Amino acid sequence: MKDLYTASIENQAFLHTRFDLGDDVFKPYKATIDRWLSPDVFKNQETSVAKAKKAITDYRKAVGLSEGFAELMTYHCERAASFSDEFGLQDEAYFDALVLMFEKALKVSAALSIEQCDDFLARLDAVRDICHNFGYGVGDDMDRLLTEAGFDD
Repeated sequence: MKDLYTASIENQAFLHTRFDLGDDVFKPYKATIDRWLSPDVFKNQETSVAKAKKAITDYRKAVGLSEGFAELMTYHCERAASFSDEFGLQDEAYFDALVLMFEKALKVSAALSIEQCDDFLARLDAVRDICHNFGYGVGDDMDRLLTEAGFDD
């Protein structure tokens, strides 16, 4: 077990998550999402939606609790929207991935308790507000998804 644990950071994150060790089991997954959706532009770092989504997949493999899944998907949306808004990113594929993740976050959040759902919906609504700044119909797509899910009010 020690060899497995020391073999890689990913193994450590998996084991911490699986056995609920540490203060914040989301920390390594959020760090990965941050790195790939909100890179340091002054160091010429690139974005990678696929690598950011892998963090969510890795969490799902480790535990897969719906509340944690919703947390990471919502965080993914928040980071992508914030980065795009701050740096004026104009990448249609990035926006398409953001809308898709928004839709998945809505679906997972809707299956949670009312209190949990309300928290995630408030955060996703803030993302939607930001996304109206982008063009490409991102905010409009999110409006449609909220309406289709019955959360338009």
